[in-house]
Parts: sequence; structure tokens; C-alpha cells
Amino acid sequence: MEIKVFASGSSSNAYIVSDEKTTLLLDAGIPLREIQIACGFKVRLIDGCLISHAHKDHSKAADGLARLGVDIYTSQGTIDACRLTGHRINAVKALQAFTIGTFKVLPFDVQHDAPEPLGFLIESTATGERLLYFTDTYYIKYRFTGLTHIMAECNYSKEALLRSIEAGYVPIELVPRLVKSHMSLEHFLEMLKANDLKEVRQIYLLHLSDNNSDEEKFREEVQKATGAEVYVC
Repeated sequence: MEIKVFASGSSSNAYIVSDEKTTLLLDAGIPLREIQIACGFKVRLIDGCLISHAHKDHSKAADGLARLGVDIYTSQGTIDACRLTGHRINAVKALQAFTIGTFKVLPFDVQHDAPEPLGFLIESTATGERLLYFTDTYYIKYRFTGLTHIMAECNYSKEALLRSIEAGYVPIELVPRLVKSHMSLEHFLEMLKANDLKEVRQIYLLHLSDNNSDEEKFREEVQKATGAEVYVC
């Protein structure tokens, strides 16, 4: 499975996943022009775009992609919030699987302050690989088996957050929203322990906070816990 990171962080998120038969765009939180450039102006080769939720750092280019002929798959809550219309917009529901080419996709509900946010379990029928993708959630209530790749938010650590509060980078009134809408390193490590990691090869840490994270520490902690290749995006 080939994974390319176009953008990751609090301002923009977009990722490409391909099994050489089918190509998916995971979130579209960068301007349409940037997606076109990143794709070598071959947007038509994207077989589908999965949008996790309505916040603009994940959905900004969804409407433009649909106008260019890319099928968009997301929840009805996201469709309504983003005012997406047209025959390229496909409403999907948590725990109801669907197929895009050689990828079988299972959406699942996550916890975030957006209408009907989703994560996605993506399995290639061509290679047998299984990718877990989630972002912008503080907790995952489901357990997964047979995973080979994980792309997951790891936004902050408690230690780094406390330093940011003390330094005045993070107003104390914003902390409750942060801890109830984003995944901490500590919660991510707990989530990993609760899942079947025997076949996991690669883990991509996404959506790190500029002020409340430590890239090297995050990489080391996750690598120590899993033995997998760990990439910080």
C-alpha cells in the first residue's frame, strides 16, 4: 500500500492511499489547486475521496473535487454542514461498508465537535492490506484486527500541553475543548494496546499540534510500543 502525505496538521489535511489498482484521497483540507499540483494535474485518477468531517482543514476542497468529477464519500452530517450537492456526493453511514474499486471501506463513528464525524477502516482486496484511518477524535471505542497500516491523529501530550499552558500559548479556557476533541499521545498508546498489532508494518502520526507535541518523543514512544515503522507527518 502506498501512502502519500499532501498536508497534515491543524490548518490542513490531505492524504493519498493507493494499492496500485485504486487510489483514494483521505480528506481534502487544502485548496483544490494544491491537490491538482500534488496529483500532477491528474485528479481524474482519484477513484474516490473520503471526508472525515466538516471542519475546513479536512473538507475545504470537497466541493471543487466533486465538480471535477471525483466521487465524495462522507456522512450526511458532513454533507449538510458543508452544503455539498450533486450526483458525486455520496452519503455513507457508520458501520455500513461500501466498495470503491479494490478497496472495501467501513466507516465508523468517532468523537469530535462536528456533525457526524467518521473514521475509516480500508481493506484492499488486491493486496489484503488493512488501513485504519482516523483523525480529530479523543477516543476510539472499536477494536480492529488484521491491521497492516495505521494513520492516526496524535495531537498532543499531557506534558507538552501543560508546558504550553504555563507559557501562555494555550488559553486555559480552550483546554476542555482540546481534550474532548483530539487524540493525545497517552490515549493513542492505550488504543494501540487494545488492538491487534501483529501485522502492523507502518504507523503514520497525523495532525500534531504545533505547540503541544514533541515529534521525536511521539515517534519513539509509538515505535517502542509497537515495533512498527513510525512516521510523523
